[in-house]
Amino acid sequence: MLLLIPGPVQTRPEVRAVMADDIAPWDDEFRAEYAAMRPRIVAIAGGTPGQHVALPLPGCGHMVVEAAVRTFVPAGGKLLVIQNGNYADRLVRLATEAGRVAIPLKGPDTEPMAPERLAAALEANPGATHVAVVVSETGSGIVNDPNALGEVIRAAGRRLICDAVSGFGALPFRMEDHPECDVVVFTSNKCIEGMPGIGFAVAAVPALEAAQGNAGSWLLDLSDVYRHALVNGWGSFRFTPAVQALRAFRVAMDLYEAEGGQPARLARYARNAEVLYDGLVALGFRPYLEKRHQGPIIVNVHQPADPAWGFKGFITAMKARGVLISNFWNTTTPTIRIACIGAIGEADIRFALDQMRIVLAEMGLGRQAAA
Repeated sequence: MLLLIPGPVQTRPEVRAVMADDIAPWDDEFRAEYAAMRPRIVAIAGGTPGQHVALPLPGCGHMVVEAAVRTFVPAGGKLLVIQNGNYADRLVRLATEAGRVAIPLKGPDTEPMAPERLAAALEANPGATHVAVVVSETGSGIVNDPNALGEVIRAAGRRLICDAVSGFGALPFRMEDHPECDVVVFTSNKCIEGMPGIGFAVAAVPALEAAQGNAGSWLLDLSDVYRHALVNGWGSFRFTPAVQALRAFRVAMDLYEAEGGQPARLARYARNAEVLYDGLVALGFRPYLEKRHQGPIIVNVHQPADPAWGFKGFITAMKARGVLISNFWNTTTPTIRIACIGAIGEADIRFALDQMRIVLAEMGLGRQAAA
């Protein structure tokens, strides 16, 4: 099965193979393996040894995002959220239900947030100490550039919480270039192409030390993850982790580095996105985004208005032909979202497009009808 969803992504056989091992997470050999992973994660984040640390947290992306908000924004504190997509909507809810004051900076989900709009919002909200940015909005496919937005945040004397869940390892961002960034968060099952089960935070040590007591949650306190490592060693765990997923992530990092790291991975995904975008247009689909705003993580198109169209039938027929795509959408209008990430290449994208062509014909949708 070819998996074209934005997570969990298609993985390599070498990554899946280690999931079959029984592992004792507190075994000394595995503790050493885990401890050796942490500086590699910091390096992928562009962090500086001794100034930034990697803090794994078992669970999904939403858990590590909430942990970042709870840890670095004190209860009752104000957080400006760039809200131009479904995952930013969720971040607002996570922050609000955690007792933080979320200030939305709203924009359409069809274009990135402009730095000048963020600058104006920060000037109008002097009480907001932090800004949360969802880098890759997998509901629509846009990318909010954390490098450009980070400059604005730094100039305003505020702090950045960078939600890079869907883009970490592919989209460029180096923490050493962004002293305004308290934390960047991501998961094991996206652009590093590991298995699901682990959220990660790469955080600035001074920010962690200043954040003790903020979280109001033992489980979701990144400063406690840090304190535990200092006391018990960098190969230790607070609670039983998804240990097989950790080992699979180590193998995924090996493959990531062998491919050429961030530039190579971005190049492969960008080519996938280009071929997919143009191929969908050739099939008669109308893209959700203008091409200038299209990110490399996911391509989204409007569903056809033709009476012969059936979304569930299309998804089922594609799966029968060996291609699995998302069976839901996160936009206000019905769309189809197809991922460009994972252990896939241009040939896989072209295969998927060929299957779409066949399925559309079987549904009685020619190229003009598909539009």
